[in-house]
Amino acid sequence: MKPIIVWFRQDLRLADNPALDFAAKSGRPVICLYILDDETPGAWKWGGAARWWLHHSLAALDKNLRRHDGGKLMLRHGPAEIILPAVVGETGAEAVVWNRCYEPHAVARDKALKRRLIEGKIEIESFNASLLFEPWEIATKEGKPFRVFTPFWNALKGKAEPGKPHPAPRKLTFHTHVKSDTLADWALLPVKPDWAKTFDWTPGEAAAHRALSSFLENISDYARTRDIPDKDGTSRLSPHLNWGEIGPRQIWHAVKTSAHARGDGAQTFLKELGWREFCAQLLFHNTRLPDKPFDPRFADFPWRRSEKDFTAWCRGQSGIPIVDAGMRQLWQTGWMHNRVRMIAASLLIKHLGIHWKRGEEWFWDTLVDAGLANNAANWQWVAGSGADAAPFFRIFNPVLQGQKFDPHGDYIRRFVPELKDVPDRYIHRPWDAPVPPPDYPAPIVDLDEGRMRALKGFRAISKG
Repeated sequence: MKPIIVWFRQDLRLADNPALDFAAKSGRPVICLYILDDETPGAWKWGGAARWWLHHSLAALDKNLRRHDGGKLMLRHGPAEIILPAVVGETGAEAVVWNRCYEPHAVARDKALKRRLIEGKIEIESFNASLLFEPWEIATKEGKPFRVFTPFWNALKGKAEPGKPHPAPRKLTFHTHVKSDTLADWALLPVKPDWAKTFDWTPGEAAAHRALSSFLENISDYARTRDIPDKDGTSRLSPHLNWGEIGPRQIWHAVKTSAHARGDGAQTFLKELGWREFCAQLLFHNTRLPDKPFDPRFADFPWRRSEKDFTAWCRGQSGIPIVDAGMRQLWQTGWMHNRVRMIAASLLIKHLGIHWKRGEEWFWDTLVDAGLANNAANWQWVAGSGADAAPFFRIFNPVLQGQKFDPHGDYIRRFVPELKDVPDRYIHRPWDAPVPPPDYPAPIVDLDEGRMRALKGFRAISKG
């Protein structure tokens, strides 16, 4: 029989992988292929932290495939619209299957590829592996996409349960006579300097399931602990989910059947999965979401341009302790606690008056869990320009936020050692200490002045 190509993308797992399952059941020899496509028009090229994760995730997937006789992950680099038909021609494959991506550039690319391959008499099948429901399956009574999360979430809960996940195929037969790059060829890892040496992650499918199992033991406390950055109260599943090392159906049903899923914790966590679905729908129906305000009024917002302030924010040198702790956590680990992400983003947008796209681009480059839909929707949410966004005039006070969620400064001291000897009383306002810490910068913005400037800018666009 002629081979079938399984085109891996953001579905780097064997279990609950509909495309791989289809290929295994077809009885054909399978070619497992990953294409590093940095050249599709409109694509956001993976940032540095994401490329680090991708390297290790691909290595883990290849290791899992090699546990099957003859298994191997084939690697190619280049435009998918050229590489995929070329591999079809080289191998004589008669079918290609993949799990759908929903980013605008991917949708356009995949549609064009599908037409081209079908014209060449190649069988094509695609599946949903990354969402609980397709972006077009949850709509208002008028058949339109939701713009507000709560009714979207209620509609999602009102649907039948998401399909149950399938186990990994027990038997796979492979076609391995395919030229392949080596992972080292792609140089995805940082070298000089190795800024990822402090990352504390283990990418891969097995690690994703370990993270889920560990989280489920404490999920009953999730609603209480998820906002405390010094506690391990979050799932830390976001990068595994972003790269498809675990699927949302697997997580959903694991939570639903867990003996530990009591109280508000489980429902609060499932609601976070719902927010991820909402973000995916927003991007699918609003293809300019990463670069254009959802609320058109904000196209005229009077943003400031200050490279000095932006650089200080990026480096965790803003002089605002909770923000600097978050930004340094991001640099040191490739991840930032979600509550602190909101505080840091709010300072950049509202107190510093810098365009949300600058922050979006920085997070894209430095987060191991940077997904286009989540990143764009969440930055616009904080900016007040997105769907169901927090009103712009509700401006986080980072000092009060720090006092509320890190009252003793444990999180701050972990990532800002210059403040380790500052008493709790001054940890969130070190500039008020009798002897301010000498190695820590003064705030780059007066919080009251920044707030008033932001409100003035908002009033200007609101009049229009």
